[in-house]
Amino acid sequence: MSESKCKCGPGYATPLDAVRNGPVEKLLYVVCVQPNLDEEHGDYLATVDVDPASPTYCQVIHRTYTNSKHNELHHSGWNTCSSCHFVPGGKEVPTRDRLVLPCLNSDRIFVIDTGTDPRAPTLAKVIEGDVLKGADCTAPHTTHCLPNGNIMISVMGDADGNAKGDFVEFDKNFELVGTWSRGDRKALCGYDYWYQPHFNVMVASEWGAPKLFRRGYHPTDCDDRTQYGCRLNFYRWQERELFQTIDLGDEGLTPLEIRFLHNPRENQGYVGCAFYANVYRFYQKPGSDEYTAEKVIDVPVKKVQGENGEIEMMGGMMTDILISLDDRYLYFSNWRHGDVRQYDISDRANPRLTGQVFLGGAIQRDAPRRVLNDPELKEAPEPVFLKGRRLLGGPQMLQLSLDGRRLYVSSSLFSPWDKQFYPEMVAAGGTIVQLDIDVENGGMKLNENFLVDFGGEPYGPGLPHEMRYPGGDCTSDIWLVNE
Repeated sequence: MSESKCKCGPGYATPLDAVRNGPVEKLLYVVCVQPNLDEEHGDYLATVDVDPASPTYCQVIHRTYTNSKHNELHHSGWNTCSSCHFVPGGKEVPTRDRLVLPCLNSDRIFVIDTGTDPRAPTLAKVIEGDVLKGADCTAPHTTHCLPNGNIMISVMGDADGNAKGDFVEFDKNFELVGTWSRGDRKALCGYDYWYQPHFNVMVASEWGAPKLFRRGYHPTDCDDRTQYGCRLNFYRWQERELFQTIDLGDEGLTPLEIRFLHNPRENQGYVGCAFYANVYRFYQKPGSDEYTAEKVIDVPVKKVQGENGEIEMMGGMMTDILISLDDRYLYFSNWRHGDVRQYDISDRANPRLTGQVFLGGAIQRDAPRRVLNDPELKEAPEPVFLKGRRLLGGPQMLQLSLDGRRLYVSSSLFSPWDKQFYPEMVAAGGTIVQLDIDVENGGMKLNENFLVDFGGEPYGPGLPHEMRYPGGDCTSDIWLVNE
């Protein structure tokens, strides 16, 4: 498709265009969960001022409430992104003005109008959970726009809460089109997904059955691999058919956030596997239609002793990964161990650790658990205090600035699990911090002047999870090859 014959839509022409010409972020949209299930305002989208020149820097300047209970907002996505950037002449140019907020518990989907007033978004539409249940789907998770302007959301369960890997498609007016995948072959579990049309492929990851994870973490839940995931599922993009499943085994248990490289001509990517904190690289075998996966990062478990003397082999619980828009650095968070790491992935098969910062976690020096054996650290990390506030919980969701110089880190994973693993963070409210990134040499440093504290929210402490910018970001936008 010739650029001269196209109208330019939302987003940026290429990932490097976003790096070089994208604006410095001034607003951050943050999905926040209300841990008090009896509070009538419920979960909300917080608009945070991240402009250092602003008098309301690091403050929540607006809250868009769901005004309903038991939703569990989690991830979000746009009605359109850079995959719709080049629009053939004569066709309507789409506008990025709706943020889609699916709910893990209620199965509702909230559509937020961010276009009318970006600093004060409003609720545009509510899709009730019965709509998804009518398609035998529940627990919607990842939202991406499709190049044709429709919106697709991955799901993790059937109408009864059993594990199911599938996708629901909506039109531009957020009316249900139906389930996306075709054919008899189905994924056992679902979670995240990413597509690369140039190679006619989409890849999806797996968490577990909603009826299991909604009630909290139970180690034995993982024993039934039909209800808890350890696989990568590859679909033919045009045909919408599952054609290959790779079983990652025990070390690849719960592969969560999955990313192709941003360059649409690169047929490879990475997935972070939560329980044992491993990163796998997936790529197409030379001369073959099939893909393979190899473990390229392995965070060792730590032997710890609990308050009652019990011994535990604690994995990092890697809960988020992202890739910088220039495809040079990969970042991930270990929610249990408490650290954020940066790897140089210039050599795709051999990531090199270039930065590590601890931001809380369960192995701090004064934690109730005592580390008995740590293959990596000689001593336990110190507690982190920022502007007089101790960072509680662990680092969770990540969002990187377009130029790669600022990494935002929130602290909430999923409120039933937050209450189980970090009740002190739930009681005090979550936080967002910022890491300053050395993009030339690698490395990260905590910004001592940045803290968003959700402890003093109007209706009680809030739990911040996923973050987005009004103009798109490293984890929302997908690019197509423009020819």
